[in-house]
Amino acid sequence: MANKVWFNPRLPETLQGAILFSYLNAGFAIFGIITGIGNAFDLILLVGALGAVGMANQRKWGYRLACAVAIINFLLQLLIFATYGFGFGSMINLVFSIFLIALLFNVTSRTYQRSYFR
Repeated sequence: MANKVWFNPRLPETLQGAILFSYLNAGFAIFGIITGIGNAFDLILLVGALGAVGMANQRKWGYRLACAVAIINFLLQLLIFATYGFGFGSMINLVFSIFLIALLFNVTSRTYQRSYFR
């Protein structure tokens, strides 16, 4: 695979959104790690960026990795929300993790990856 891409405009919009959102999550994770306000769970989001690269290159392992990271992130955000209660930051993180899961597990995304990913 000599021609790796970071973004593939030929993918369905739901997968394009999931790729961009995974990169955005990884960017926020890097920012949090650099500034010291992040935690060890941010490393999981960096793995999600690797899954996004795999999805952009139409690889099944990339889609599976991105799905696994999205589910783990959702469960961790749900745990944080349940532990610390209502807070604007925890609520936004929970909504964003649900949004990423919705993009990845959309019917269009699942059908496309099942048919065209290698």
